[in-house]
Amino acid sequence: MPPSSTAIRKTVEAYLGRHPGERDALAELLATLGRPVDATARTALPGHVTCSAVVIDRQGRVLHIQHRATGGLMLAPGGHIEPQDRTLLAAALREVAEEAGIPPGALCLTRQLLGSPIDIDIHDIDASPSKGEPAHRHYDVRYVFYLVGEEPPTIALQDEEVSGAQWLPQPEVTSPTLRAKLLAAGLDGLPEPVNASALIHDGNGRYLLHLRDHKPGIIWEPGAFALLGGGRTHDDQSLQGTLLRELSEEVPGLRLEDVKPYAMEAATSIDGLSVPVQVFAGRWRGNPDRLALHEGVLLRWFTPDELDRLRLSLATRDLIRRHAAENPPDNQPTAAPPVWDGGSRTVLNGIGVHLHLEDAEGRVLLGLRHPDSKYAGDTWHYLAGRCEQEPALACLVREAWEEAGLVIDPADVELVHVVHVVDAPGSLPLMQLVFRARRWEGIPKVRESDKCLTWQWWPQDELPDPIVSYTRTAITAIAEGRSYSQLGW
Repeated sequence: MPPSSTAIRKTVEAYLGRHPGERDALAELLATLGRPVDATARTALPGHVTCSAVVIDRQGRVLHIQHRATGGLMLAPGGHIEPQDRTLLAAALREVAEEAGIPPGALCLTRQLLGSPIDIDIHDIDASPSKGEPAHRHYDVRYVFYLVGEEPPTIALQDEEVSGAQWLPQPEVTSPTLRAKLLAAGLDGLPEPVNASALIHDGNGRYLLHLRDHKPGIIWEPGAFALLGGGRTHDDQSLQGTLLRELSEEVPGLRLEDVKPYAMEAATSIDGLSVPVQVFAGRWRGNPDRLALHEGVLLRWFTPDELDRLRLSLATRDLIRRHAAENPPDNQPTAAPPVWDGGSRTVLNGIGVHLHLEDAEGRVLLGLRHPDSKYAGDTWHYLAGRCEQEPALACLVREAWEEAGLVIDPADVELVHVVHVVDAPGSLPLMQLVFRARRWEGIPKVRESDKCLTWQWWPQDELPDPIVSYTRTAITAIAEGRSYSQLGW
Protein backbone atom coordinates (compact mmCIF):
# COMPACT_ATOMS: atom_id res chain seq x y z
CA MET A 1 0.00 0.00 0.00
CA PRO A 2 1.44 3.41 -0.96
CA PRO A 3 1.95 6.08 1.71
CA SER A 4 -1.23 7.81 2.84
CA SER A 5 -1.96 11.50 2.40
CA THR A 6 -1.62 11.86 6.17
CA ALA A 7 1.90 10.39 6.12
CA ILE A 8 2.87 12.52 3.13
CA ARG A 9 1.52 15.67 4.80
CA LYS A 10 3.63 14.91 7.88
CA THR A 11 6.71 14.73 5.65
CA VAL A 12 5.79 17.95 3.85
CA GLU A 13 5.12 19.83 7.12
CA ALA A 14 8.49 18.71 8.50
CA TYR A 15 10.10 19.97 5.29
CA LEU A 16 8.29 23.31 5.62
CA GLY A 17 9.56 23.54 9.18
CA ARG A 18 13.05 23.81 7.66
CA HIS A 19 11.93 25.90 4.64
CA PRO A 20 9.01 28.03 5.88
CA GLY A 21 9.35 30.42 2.96
CA GLU A 22 8.11 27.71 0.57
CA ARG A 23 4.63 27.27 2.13
CA ASP A 24 2.89 29.42 -0.51
CA ALA A 25 4.72 27.59 -3.31
CA LEU A 26 3.50 24.24 -1.96
CA ALA A 27 -0.08 25.38 -1.29
CA GLU A 28 -1.37 23.35 -4.25
CA LEU A 29 0.30 20.19 -2.92
CA LEU A 30 -1.14 20.77 0.57
CA ALA A 31 -4.60 21.27 -0.95
CA THR A 32 -4.27 17.96 -2.83
CA LEU A 33 -3.28 16.18 0.38
CA GLY A 34 -6.39 17.61 2.05
CA ARG A 35 -8.77 16.05 -0.49
CA PRO A 36 -10.22 12.50 -0.15
CA VAL A 37 -8.11 11.12 -3.02
CA ASP A 38 -4.96 9.04 -3.33
CA ALA A 39 -2.40 11.80 -3.86
CA THR A 40 0.07 9.26 -5.31
CA ALA A 41 -2.27 7.98 -8.05
CA ARG A 42 -1.52 8.99 -11.63
CA THR A 43 -5.20 9.86 -12.03
CA ALA A 44 -5.03 12.48 -9.24
CA LEU A 45 -5.42 15.92 -10.85
CA PRO A 46 -4.35 18.67 -11.20
CA GLY A 47 -1.27 16.83 -9.95
CA HIS A 48 0.11 13.95 -7.93
CA VAL A 49 3.12 13.12 -5.76
CA THR A 50 6.26 11.60 -7.29
CA CYS A 51 9.71 10.83 -5.83
CA SER A 52 13.31 11.29 -6.95
CA ALA A 53 16.66 9.99 -5.69
CA VAL A 54 19.60 12.41 -5.58
CA VAL A 55 22.65 10.11 -5.57
CA ILE A 56 26.02 11.67 -4.69
CA ASP A 57 29.38 9.96 -5.23
CA ARG A 58 32.65 10.37 -3.28
CA GLN A 59 33.62 13.33 -5.48
CA GLY A 60 30.43 15.15 -4.58
CA ARG A 61 28.93 14.63 -8.05
CA VAL A 62 25.22 14.01 -8.61
CA LEU A 63 23.82 11.26 -10.84
CA HIS A 64 21.65 12.50 -13.71
CA ILE A 65 19.86 10.29 -16.21
CA GLN A 66 18.34 11.13 -19.57
CA HIS A 67 14.59 10.38 -19.47
CA ARG A 68 13.06 9.56 -22.83
CA ALA A 69 9.65 10.83 -21.69
CA THR A 70 11.04 14.33 -21.09
CA GLY A 71 12.63 14.70 -24.49
CA GLY A 72 16.12 13.90 -23.25
CA LEU A 73 16.32 16.17 -20.22
CA MET A 74 19.00 15.24 -17.69
CA LEU A 75 17.29 14.69 -14.34
CA ALA A 76 17.76 12.76 -11.11
CA PRO A 77 16.31 9.23 -11.19
CA GLY A 78 12.67 9.30 -10.16
CA GLY A 79 9.08 8.72 -11.08
CA HIS A 80 5.63 7.68 -9.93
CA ILE A 81 4.85 5.95 -6.65
CA GLU A 82 3.73 2.34 -6.99
CA PRO A 83 1.27 0.40 -4.79
CA GLN A 84 4.10 -1.64 -3.24
CA ASP A 85 6.02 1.44 -2.05
CA ARG A 86 5.71 1.57 1.74
CA THR A 87 7.08 5.12 2.06
CA LEU A 88 8.18 8.00 -0.13
CA LEU A 89 11.79 7.09 0.63
CA ALA A 90 11.16 3.51 -0.50
CA ALA A 91 9.69 4.83 -3.77
CA ALA A 92 12.82 6.89 -4.43
CA LEU A 93 15.01 3.85 -3.79
CA ARG A 94 12.95 1.67 -6.12
CA GLU A 95 13.17 4.28 -8.88
CA VAL A 96 16.98 4.54 -8.75
CA ALA A 97 17.25 0.74 -8.72
CA GLU A 98 14.95 0.39 -11.73
CA GLU A 99 16.26 3.29 -13.81
CA ALA A 100 19.99 3.15 -13.01
CA GLY A 101 20.52 -0.34 -11.59
CA ILE A 102 21.83 0.93 -8.22
CA PRO A 103 20.48 -1.29 -5.40
CA PRO A 104 19.53 0.17 -1.98
CA GLY A 105 22.46 -1.64 -0.34
CA ALA A 106 24.89 0.51 -2.37
CA LEU A 107 23.40 3.66 -0.81
CA CYS A 108 23.24 5.26 2.64
CA LEU A 109 21.62 8.29 4.24
CA THR A 110 23.45 11.53 4.96
CA ARG A 111 24.02 13.07 8.38
CA GLN A 112 22.67 16.41 7.17
CA LEU A 113 19.30 15.10 5.92
CA LEU A 114 18.84 11.76 7.75
CA GLY A 115 16.18 10.59 5.32
CA SER A 116 14.28 13.90 5.17
CA PRO A 117 13.60 15.39 1.72
CA ILE A 118 16.18 17.89 0.54
CA ASP A 119 13.76 19.51 -1.92
CA ILE A 120 10.11 19.43 -3.01
CA ASP A 121 9.63 20.71 -6.54
CA ILE A 122 6.45 21.34 -8.51
CA HIS A 123 6.77 21.16 -12.28
CA ASP A 124 4.44 20.87 -15.28
CA ILE A 125 4.04 17.69 -17.31
CA ASP A 126 2.82 17.88 -20.90
CA ALA A 127 -0.25 15.95 -22.00
CA SER A 128 0.34 12.41 -23.32
CA PRO A 129 -2.48 11.41 -25.69
CA SER A 130 -0.97 7.93 -26.15
CA LYS A 131 -1.37 7.30 -22.41
CA GLY A 132 -4.64 9.16 -22.14
CA GLU A 133 -3.07 11.65 -19.71
CA PRO A 134 -3.94 15.35 -19.77
CA ALA A 135 -1.42 18.02 -18.87
CA HIS A 136 -0.81 17.93 -15.11
CA ARG A 137 1.77 18.59 -12.42
CA HIS A 138 4.24 16.50 -10.46
CA TYR A 139 4.86 17.29 -6.81
CA ASP A 140 8.32 15.77 -6.68
CA VAL A 141 9.74 14.84 -3.28
CA ARG A 142 13.52 14.49 -3.53
CA TYR A 143 15.75 12.43 -1.22
CA VAL A 144 19.55 12.45 -0.99
CA PHE A 145 21.74 9.35 -0.77
CA TYR A 146 25.49 8.80 -0.68
CA LEU A 147 27.22 5.94 -2.45
CA VAL A 148 28.68 3.50 0.08
CA GLY A 149 31.58 2.43 -2.14
CA GLU A 150 34.50 4.59 -3.15
CA GLU A 151 33.94 4.02 -6.85
CA PRO A 152 30.62 4.70 -8.63
CA PRO A 153 28.86 1.44 -9.52
CA THR A 154 28.26 0.38 -13.07
CA ILE A 155 25.09 2.08 -14.25
CA ALA A 156 22.57 -0.37 -15.74
CA LEU A 157 20.06 1.84 -17.53
CA GLN A 158 16.40 0.95 -18.01
CA ASP A 159 16.32 1.12 -21.81
CA GLU A 160 12.56 1.66 -22.06
CA GLU A 161 12.70 4.94 -20.12
CA VAL A 162 16.36 6.01 -19.94
CA SER A 163 18.79 6.78 -22.74
CA GLY A 164 21.92 7.96 -20.90
CA ALA A 165 23.54 8.85 -17.58
CA GLN A 166 26.07 11.38 -16.33
CA TRP A 167 27.65 12.43 -13.02
CA LEU A 168 27.47 16.24 -12.73
CA PRO A 169 29.26 18.51 -10.22
CA GLN A 170 26.80 20.10 -7.82
CA PRO A 171 27.11 23.62 -9.36
CA GLU A 172 25.92 22.05 -12.65
CA VAL A 173 22.82 20.27 -11.26
CA THR A 174 20.01 20.99 -13.70
CA SER A 175 17.25 21.77 -11.17
CA PRO A 176 17.76 25.31 -9.75
CA THR A 177 15.98 24.60 -6.44
CA LEU A 178 17.84 21.33 -5.90
CA ARG A 179 21.16 22.91 -6.89
CA ALA A 180 20.74 25.71 -4.34
CA LYS A 181 19.87 23.32 -1.51
CA LEU A 182 22.73 20.95 -2.33
CA LEU A 183 25.27 23.76 -2.27
CA ALA A 184 23.84 25.11 1.00
CA ALA A 185 23.89 21.69 2.70
CA GLY A 186 27.61 21.05 2.14
CA LEU A 187 27.17 17.44 1.01
CA ASP A 188 30.63 16.05 0.25
CA GLY A 189 29.66 12.47 -0.58
CA LEU A 190 31.66 10.92 2.28
CA PRO A 191 29.51 8.48 4.30
CA GLU A 192 29.52 8.79 8.09
CA PRO A 193 27.59 7.04 10.90
CA VAL A 194 23.94 7.97 11.32
CA ASN A 195 23.15 5.34 13.97
CA ALA A 196 24.63 4.60 17.40
CA SER A 197 24.56 1.32 19.33
CA ALA A 198 25.70 0.25 22.79
CA LEU A 199 27.86 -2.84 23.33
CA ILE A 200 27.04 -3.30 27.02
CA HIS A 201 29.16 -5.66 29.12
CA ASP A 202 29.58 -6.33 32.84
CA GLY A 203 33.38 -6.70 32.84
CA ASN A 204 32.99 -10.40 33.70
CA GLY A 205 32.34 -11.80 30.25
CA ARG A 206 28.60 -11.16 29.91
CA TYR A 207 26.90 -9.00 27.29
CA LEU A 208 23.45 -7.41 27.44
CA LEU A 209 21.21 -8.06 24.44
CA HIS A 210 17.79 -6.69 23.55
CA LEU A 211 15.06 -8.88 22.01
CA ARG A 212 13.20 -6.80 19.46
CA ASP A 213 9.45 -6.95 18.77
CA HIS A 214 8.49 -9.29 15.94
CA LYS A 215 6.96 -6.71 13.59
CA PRO A 216 8.32 -7.33 10.08
CA GLY A 217 8.33 -4.24 7.88
CA ILE A 218 8.11 -1.96 10.91
CA ILE A 219 10.92 -2.99 13.28
CA TRP A 220 14.54 -3.24 12.17
CA GLU A 221 15.74 -6.86 12.64
CA PRO A 222 12.31 -7.98 13.96
CA GLY A 223 12.24 -10.79 16.51
CA ALA A 224 16.04 -10.91 16.81
CA PHE A 225 18.45 -10.13 19.62
CA ALA A 226 20.40 -6.95 19.02
CA LEU A 227 22.31 -4.14 20.67
CA LEU A 228 20.40 -1.24 22.15
CA GLY A 229 20.53 1.96 20.15
CA GLY A 230 18.98 3.72 17.21
CA GLY A 231 19.13 6.40 14.57
CA ARG A 232 20.35 9.93 14.86
CA THR A 233 17.82 12.79 14.78
CA HIS A 234 18.19 16.40 13.71
CA ASP A 235 18.19 17.44 17.39
CA ASP A 236 21.11 15.20 18.39
CA GLN A 237 24.33 17.18 18.86
CA SER A 238 26.56 14.10 18.53
CA LEU A 239 26.41 10.33 18.12
CA GLN A 240 27.03 9.90 21.85
CA GLY A 241 24.04 12.21 22.34
CA THR A 242 22.08 9.89 20.04
CA LEU A 243 23.04 6.91 22.19
CA LEU A 244 22.13 8.64 25.47
CA ARG A 245 18.76 9.70 24.05
CA GLU A 246 17.99 6.23 22.73
CA LEU A 247 18.89 4.58 26.03
CA SER A 248 16.75 7.07 27.96
CA GLU A 249 13.81 6.30 25.65
CA GLU A 250 14.22 2.52 25.51
CA VAL A 251 15.48 1.74 29.04
CA PRO A 252 15.27 4.84 31.26
CA GLY A 253 16.99 3.27 34.27
CA LEU A 254 20.06 2.01 32.43
CA ARG A 255 23.20 4.01 33.27
CA LEU A 256 26.48 3.05 31.62
CA GLU A 257 30.04 3.52 32.85
CA ASP A 258 33.13 4.18 30.74
CA VAL A 259 31.23 4.83 27.52
CA LYS A 260 33.73 4.97 24.66
CA PRO A 261 33.60 4.57 20.86
CA TYR A 262 34.55 1.00 20.06
CA ALA A 263 33.90 0.09 16.43
CA MET A 264 32.27 1.09 13.17
CA GLU A 265 29.78 -1.40 11.76
CA ALA A 266 27.40 -1.51 8.79
CA ALA A 267 23.81 -2.71 9.09
CA THR A 268 20.87 -2.88 6.68
CA SER A 269 17.69 -0.85 7.13
CA ILE A 270 14.11 -1.99 6.52
CA ASP A 271 14.33 -0.41 3.06
CA GLY A 272 17.60 -2.21 2.30
CA LEU A 273 19.85 0.84 2.74
CA SER A 274 23.34 0.45 4.14
CA VAL A 275 23.47 2.02 7.61
CA PRO A 276 26.87 3.03 9.06
CA VAL A 277 26.72 2.49 12.85
CA GLN A 278 29.01 3.88 15.54
CA VAL A 279 29.22 1.26 18.29
CA PHE A 280 30.01 2.49 21.80
CA ALA A 281 31.20 0.11 24.51
CA GLY A 282 30.03 0.69 28.06
CA ARG A 283 29.90 -1.24 31.34
CA TRP A 284 26.89 -2.01 33.52
CA ARG A 285 26.47 -4.64 36.22
CA GLY A 286 22.80 -4.50 37.12
CA ASN A 287 19.83 -6.85 36.93
CA PRO A 288 17.96 -6.27 33.62
CA ASP A 289 14.74 -7.66 35.13
CA ARG A 290 14.56 -4.55 37.32
CA LEU A 291 14.67 -2.16 34.38
CA ALA A 292 11.60 -0.58 32.80
CA LEU A 293 11.79 -1.63 29.14
CA HIS A 294 9.81 0.74 26.92
CA GLU A 295 10.68 -0.87 23.57
CA GLY A 296 11.13 -4.51 22.65
CA VAL A 297 10.42 -7.73 24.52
CA LEU A 298 13.21 -8.31 27.03
CA LEU A 299 16.83 -7.73 28.05
CA ARG A 300 19.15 -10.59 29.03
CA TRP A 301 22.80 -11.24 29.82
CA PHE A 302 24.61 -13.72 27.56
CA THR A 303 28.16 -15.05 27.38
CA PRO A 304 29.92 -15.32 24.01
CA ASP A 305 29.58 -19.12 23.97
CA GLU A 306 25.77 -18.79 24.14
CA LEU A 307 25.45 -16.58 21.06
CA ASP A 308 25.12 -19.44 18.55
CA ARG A 309 21.81 -20.39 20.20
CA LEU A 310 20.27 -16.98 19.50
CA ARG A 311 18.69 -15.35 16.49
CA LEU A 312 21.37 -12.74 16.08
CA SER A 313 23.08 -11.04 13.16
CA LEU A 314 26.51 -12.40 12.26
CA ALA A 315 27.97 -8.90 12.51
CA THR A 316 26.75 -8.48 16.11
CA ARG A 317 27.96 -11.97 17.06
CA ASP A 318 31.41 -11.29 15.65
CA LEU A 319 31.54 -7.87 17.31
CA ILE A 320 30.80 -9.33 20.76
CA ARG A 321 33.34 -12.10 20.37
CA ARG A 322 36.00 -9.64 19.24
CA HIS A 323 35.34 -7.42 22.25
CA ALA A 324 35.41 -10.45 24.57
CA ALA A 325 38.78 -11.54 23.17
CA GLU A 326 40.21 -8.06 23.65
CA ASN A 327 38.73 -7.63 27.14
CA PRO A 328 39.09 -10.80 29.23
CA PRO A 329 36.87 -10.96 32.35
CA ASP A 330 38.24 -9.28 35.45
CA ASN A 331 36.52 -11.97 37.59
CA GLN A 332 35.55 -9.47 40.22
CA PRO A 333 32.03 -10.09 41.46
CA THR A 334 29.74 -7.11 41.74
CA ALA A 335 29.56 -6.05 45.36
CA ALA A 336 26.13 -5.39 46.85
CA PRO A 337 25.81 -1.85 48.17
CA PRO A 338 25.94 -1.54 51.96
CA VAL A 339 22.64 -0.95 53.74
CA TRP A 340 22.31 1.50 56.63
CA ASP A 341 20.86 -0.31 59.62
CA GLY A 342 20.51 2.87 61.68
CA GLY A 343 22.86 1.67 64.40
CA SER A 344 26.38 1.32 63.07
CA ARG A 345 28.82 4.23 63.17
CA THR A 346 29.54 3.99 59.43
CA VAL A 347 26.47 4.63 57.29
CA LEU A 348 25.75 4.88 53.61
CA ASN A 349 25.44 8.43 52.23
CA GLY A 350 23.61 9.00 48.97
CA ILE A 351 25.22 11.19 46.32
CA GLY A 352 23.25 13.67 44.24
CA VAL A 353 24.46 15.97 41.47
CA HIS A 354 23.04 19.40 40.65
CA LEU A 355 23.65 21.73 37.73
CA HIS A 356 24.19 25.42 38.46
CA LEU A 357 23.83 27.36 35.20
CA GLU A 358 23.94 31.14 34.91
CA ASP A 359 22.98 33.01 31.76
CA ALA A 360 24.60 36.24 30.51
CA GLU A 361 22.44 38.26 32.92
CA GLY A 362 23.51 36.19 35.93
CA ARG A 363 20.16 34.43 36.23
CA VAL A 364 20.12 30.81 37.41
CA LEU A 365 18.28 27.94 35.71
CA LEU A 366 15.58 26.18 37.76
CA GLY A 367 12.89 23.66 36.92
CA LEU A 368 9.35 23.37 38.33
CA ARG A 369 8.89 19.80 39.55
CA HIS A 370 5.76 17.90 38.44
CA PRO A 371 3.01 17.86 41.11
CA ASP A 372 3.13 14.03 41.17
CA SER A 373 6.92 13.88 41.54
CA LYS A 374 8.07 11.64 44.39
CA TYR A 375 10.33 14.45 45.57
CA ALA A 376 9.47 18.15 45.89
CA GLY A 377 6.31 18.20 43.79
CA ASP A 378 5.20 21.67 42.61
CA THR A 379 8.53 23.07 43.83
CA TRP A 380 11.39 24.78 41.99
CA HIS A 381 14.71 22.95 41.99
CA TYR A 382 18.05 22.63 40.26
CA LEU A 383 18.43 20.23 37.34
CA ALA A 384 19.50 17.26 39.45
CA GLY A 385 19.80 13.50 39.74
CA ARG A 386 20.96 10.73 42.05
CA CYS A 387 24.24 8.99 41.23
CA GLU A 388 23.91 5.34 40.38
CA GLN A 389 26.87 3.13 39.46
CA GLU A 390 28.69 5.96 37.70
CA PRO A 391 31.06 8.85 38.41
CA ALA A 392 29.41 12.09 39.55
CA LEU A 393 30.46 14.03 36.45
CA ALA A 394 29.10 11.30 34.15
CA CYS A 395 25.82 11.47 36.09
CA LEU A 396 25.69 15.25 35.67
CA VAL A 397 26.31 15.10 31.92
CA ARG A 398 23.69 12.36 31.52
CA GLU A 399 21.05 14.14 33.58
CA ALA A 400 21.61 17.43 31.74
CA TRP A 401 20.88 15.70 28.44
CA GLU A 402 18.03 13.48 29.64
CA GLU A 403 16.15 16.20 31.53
CA ALA A 404 16.79 19.33 29.46
CA GLY A 405 18.53 18.39 26.20
CA LEU A 406 21.74 20.19 27.19
CA VAL A 407 25.13 18.94 26.01
CA ILE A 408 27.92 19.57 28.52
CA ASP A 409 31.63 18.77 28.27
CA PRO A 410 33.00 17.58 31.65
CA ALA A 411 36.06 19.77 31.01
CA ASP A 412 33.79 22.83 31.28
CA VAL A 413 32.45 21.86 34.72
CA GLU A 414 33.66 22.83 38.21
CA LEU A 415 32.45 21.81 41.68
CA VAL A 416 31.22 24.99 43.38
CA HIS A 417 29.32 23.82 46.46
CA VAL A 418 28.48 20.79 48.61
CA VAL A 419 25.38 20.56 50.80
CA HIS A 420 25.25 17.70 53.34
CA VAL A 421 21.55 17.11 53.92
CA VAL A 422 19.29 15.03 56.14
CA ASP A 423 15.75 15.61 54.87
CA ALA A 424 14.03 13.96 57.86
CA PRO A 425 15.12 12.27 61.12
CA GLY A 426 16.41 8.78 60.41
CA SER A 427 16.50 9.24 56.64
CA LEU A 428 19.49 8.53 54.45
CA PRO A 429 22.06 11.36 54.59
CA LEU A 430 22.65 12.92 51.19
CA MET A 431 25.82 14.57 49.91
CA GLN A 432 24.49 17.02 47.32
CA LEU A 433 27.20 18.11 44.87
CA VAL A 434 26.55 21.34 42.96
CA PHE A 435 28.51 21.76 39.73
CA ARG A 436 28.70 24.91 37.62
CA ALA A 437 29.08 24.60 33.84
CA ARG A 438 30.94 27.45 32.20
CA ARG A 439 29.74 26.46 28.73
CA TRP A 440 27.00 24.26 27.29
CA GLU A 441 25.17 23.55 24.04
CA GLY A 442 21.42 23.68 23.59
CA ILE A 443 18.39 25.53 24.94
CA PRO A 444 16.71 24.04 28.04
CA LYS A 445 13.59 22.10 27.11
CA VAL A 446 11.38 19.67 29.00
CA ARG A 447 12.35 16.11 28.02
CA GLU A 448 10.91 14.28 31.04
CA SER A 449 7.43 15.76 31.43
CA ASP A 450 6.57 13.36 34.26
CA LYS A 451 9.27 15.01 36.38
CA CYS A 452 9.46 18.64 35.27
CA LEU A 453 6.84 21.07 33.93
CA THR A 454 9.10 23.92 32.75
CA TRP A 455 12.60 25.38 32.87
CA GLN A 456 13.07 29.05 33.68
CA TRP A 457 15.90 31.52 34.34
CA TRP A 458 15.54 33.35 37.68
CA PRO A 459 17.39 36.41 39.07
CA GLN A 460 19.35 35.19 42.07
CA ASP A 461 17.85 37.89 44.31
CA GLU A 462 14.29 37.03 43.18
CA LEU A 463 14.15 33.24 43.50
CA PRO A 464 10.72 31.60 43.12
CA ASP A 465 8.63 30.23 45.96
CA PRO A 466 8.35 27.42 46.82
CA ILE A 467 11.92 26.30 46.17
CA VAL A 468 13.81 23.30 47.58
CA SER A 469 15.47 24.59 50.74
CA TYR A 470 18.98 23.34 50.03
CA THR A 471 18.76 24.71 46.47
CA ARG A 472 18.20 28.19 47.90
CA THR A 473 21.02 27.57 50.40
CA ALA A 474 23.42 26.51 47.63
CA ILE A 475 22.59 29.48 45.35
CA THR A 476 23.17 31.92 48.19
CA ALA A 477 26.40 30.21 49.28
CA ILE A 478 27.79 30.17 45.72
CA ALA A 479 27.11 33.91 45.39
CA GLU A 480 28.97 34.46 48.67
CA GLY A 481 31.88 32.21 47.70
CA ARG A 482 31.21 29.51 50.35
CA SER A 483 31.93 25.91 49.29
CA TYR A 484 30.10 23.90 52.00
CA SER A 485 26.86 23.97 53.99
CA GLN A 486 24.73 21.45 55.88
CA LEU A 487 21.02 21.16 56.64
CA GLY A 488 18.86 18.92 58.85
CA TRP A 489 21.55 17.60 61.15
